[in-house]
Amino acid sequence: MTLLSLKSVTKRFGGLTAVNGLSFDLLEGETVGLLGPNGSGKTTALNMISGYLPVSDGTIALAGDAISTLRPERIAHRGVARTFQLVRALPSLSVGENVLAALAFRKEPLWGKAAETRIADLLADVGLAGRAGQPADSLTYIDLKRMELARALASDPRLLLLDEWLAGLNPTELRAGIDLITSLRQRGITILLVEHVMDAVRALCSRCIVMNAGSKIADGPTAEVLADAEVIRAYLGDDHA
Repeated sequence: MTLLSLKSVTKRFGGLTAVNGLSFDLLEGETVGLLGPNGSGKTTALNMISGYLPVSDGTIALAGDAISTLRPERIAHRGVARTFQLVRALPSLSVGENVLAALAFRKEPLWGKAAETRIADLLADVGLAGRAGQPADSLTYIDLKRMELARALASDPRLLLLDEWLAGLNPTELRAGIDLITSLRQRGITILLVEHVMDAVRALCSRCIVMNAGSKIADGPTAEVLADAEVIRAYLGDDHA
């Protein structure tokens, strides 16, 4: 079943076209890499899917229903969650309170004992078991990312958008991050992953979509896409293609 469908999606900022006629489908349960050099339009695409930016042209549909004219909270209530390149914690709150904020604004809010139980489960899922009372501003970089992921999962998403979630991790943390995303995939969550860490892309993604200068230049099995001459040229230049 097709869960997400983009048809000729375009985003313009004045005279600049950041995303130009982007089309692709995601099947339910897929983990797909959205790749490309810096400035290629990947994050802008995620921002349109999540409703953070309006679409200039084209349509985005979730499970067959158009979402490209909806506000971000309406899209979130339909089952789309995301993380950001820069972790956006609420630093004055505890880890558990950060997750509670997400539970409070989902389609079916949770409070009280039910929320406490769900927070404990979510933190355990991401490797932060027993740390609900810890101040958010005391977390390490990887643990901030874990907390952000717990907040994203608080909405029980069908589609999870990860924007360079693995960036900046050391090798041990990267392995743990890959294992964590693998566990989400095994639970049936559909994942669209913007990433530059190719070891992670190869480990997690059966398929990749590559953008360059706002347009899609490749879409197919990961090994084939990463060996494509146009993809190599986009990343490394003509001398390497």
